[in-house]
Amino acid sequence: MANERSMEEGIPPNSREEENGSSADNDSALRISVPFLHKITAEIIGTYFIVFAGCASVIVNKSTNGTVTYPGICVVWGLAVTVMIYSVGHISGAHFNPAVTISFASCRRFRWKQVPAYIAAQLIGSTLASSTLRLLFGGGQELFAGTIPTGSNIQSLILEFIISFYLMFVICGVATDDRAVGELAGIAVGATILLNVGFAGAISGASMNPARSLGPAIIMNRYESIWVYMIGPTCGMIVGAWAYNLVRFTKNSTGQLPKSGSFLRRINNNDSK
Repeated sequence: MANERSMEEGIPPNSREEENGSSADNDSALRISVPFLHKITAEIIGTYFIVFAGCASVIVNKSTNGTVTYPGICVVWGLAVTVMIYSVGHISGAHFNPAVTISFASCRRFRWKQVPAYIAAQLIGSTLASSTLRLLFGGGQELFAGTIPTGSNIQSLILEFIISFYLMFVICGVATDDRAVGELAGIAVGATILLNVGFAGAISGASMNPARSLGPAIIMNRYESIWVYMIGPTCGMIVGAWAYNLVRFTKNSTGQLPKSGSFLRRINNNDSK
């Protein structure tokens, strides 16, 4: 999610260096130096804490007669994603979501050969988080923190498609466009998740993430309508990514996008004039 146009992910370095000068050279060197194993580990840790915090808010709310409250659950999910983006986004790109990884790969901003490892890391993180919660709170079905439609499967499928489209459109806007303020990407993405959970959580669970739904399902052995949360978010995010490519205005090709804008860099440039 953060700095998706890195050289390791297939972006030609020359085009970025020409546009961004020495600062791009330094940023490229930093990104190239991160071993792939470190990126996978960051994805596991990031996904773990997002699922742990978000699902814990659901379980604690159920077990304490609503002390967390539904708005509180929305805030927890949004803040958890925001915090982890800023924590490890510069290491792994902060996907934390198989649908995000597949969407970036479909747009040639991520290497397809790295997709299986990223997805495996995200599923491991989600499953470990769900296992921890079961150890802490027990395995009662009344404390299930997975996602199950409250209405029809089709209703939840369409809703998951829409909110995932919305989320990926925002991600592309704030994290992959050279005119965006890159430092604010985490806040924008976290706020979008908070909004989506706020209006869709009571209907579909507002998953937007196949790993988030599959982890609790595996640990609790509850797979009702799990296909909704595999297909809806993945399709919604792929379409959302390509929709942003259609409205983007740039002279560069999809695979030659320069580094995201930075208000810090702009301030420094203005001060030097």
